[in-house]
Amino acid sequence: MNKMNLANRITIARILLIPFFIASIFYYKPETQFLRFLPAIIFGLSMTTDAVDGFIARVLKQKTQLGTILDPIADKLLLSTAFICLSMVNNLPPFFRLPPWVTIIVISRDIIIILGCVIIHHLKGAIDIRPTVLGKVTTFSQMITIISVLLHFHYSYVAWNVAVVFTILSGIEYVMIGSKMMNDREK
Repeated sequence: MNKMNLANRITIARILLIPFFIASIFYYKPETQFLRFLPAIIFGLSMTTDAVDGFIARVLKQKTQLGTILDPIADKLLLSTAFICLSMVNNLPPFFRLPPWVTIIVISRDIIIILGCVIIHHLKGAIDIRPTVLGKVTTFSQMITIISVLLHFHYSYVAWNVAVVFTILSGIEYVMIGSKMMNDREK
């Protein structure tokens, strides 16, 4: 099957939207209404492409190894970029900001998972990584957090607290899965 099928091209388009998202955050000016909504539009478009590429891959039977790798990378790049920008860019008004501790928790979980995968792969060989339901809920809650902040929802702190809880729980779950992989392969 062609590795650069429609689903994979949509995933790559999602990755290519990231610099535009970053620019829309950096060039934000409160007095320009359009620029207030531009990051939300770009992020929303990226979220939509995430759903569309998965749908196309399943329905048109375009699942590939490349897509299996690219899709979560695109998600992590987009989400990590959004969390970092919304907690670190200084020209943003308070309603457009995330507390740095939220970003630290989100990024730390991803680093722990990546390091765990590298260690397991190094020690045990190829590993089969599959997203869990809790992992998918975590990604969704993180996306909702970013959208709620970008759209200036009054209760966006609820979204980021929910995302933090799911992030921690899914991090624990993935550590447990990794530990089981290490123990199973030792036998």
